Amino acid sequence: MHNELTKIDLQKMREELDYRRITLRPQLLEEVKVARAFGDLSENFEYKAAKQEKNKNESRIRYLENMIKTARVIEDCSSADTVGLYDKVTIWLEDEEEEETWQVVTTVRQDVLQGRISKESPMGSALLGRRAGERFYVQVNRDFGYYAVVRSIEKGQDDGSVELNRF
Repeated sequence: MHNELTKIDLQKMREELDYRRITLRPQLLEEVKVARAFGDLSENFEYKAAKQEKNKNESRIRYLENMIKTARVIEDCSSADTVGLYDKVTIWLEDEEEEETWQVVTTVRQDVLQGRISKESPMGSALLGRRAGERFYVQVNRDFGYYAVVRSIEKGQDDGSVELNRF
């Protein structure tokens, strides 16, 4: 499986990976060493917390390494009047009779609470390539889907301002 990422996604991941390896890893190892010196490890909360933070950092390092290793670089190839990556799109949901605005982003930058949806989500994949005024169908799962209409498209670009997801 390949992860479809932009050049900026990869750049941000490499920067975070360097920070975690070079700066954060030695700090966390030192914290574990200091906490271990506090005594009995079975009742040493500081030691357990330090180990947990160290392990969390190592997990994130492995995740970033895997994402970078399996990445396939993509670019937005949409025309000026179609929905592409980083565009803000206002849509009309027919069943709900309401309007929503979404920005279509890569999976590593999605945040529904901030109005950013993945290009791989049902709505995101249904939106790509659509034009203003176009009616389309969103297939959520095998048994459910709905119609929506593109009201407007505000062209955007990957300027690096949208942060990567954390876990």
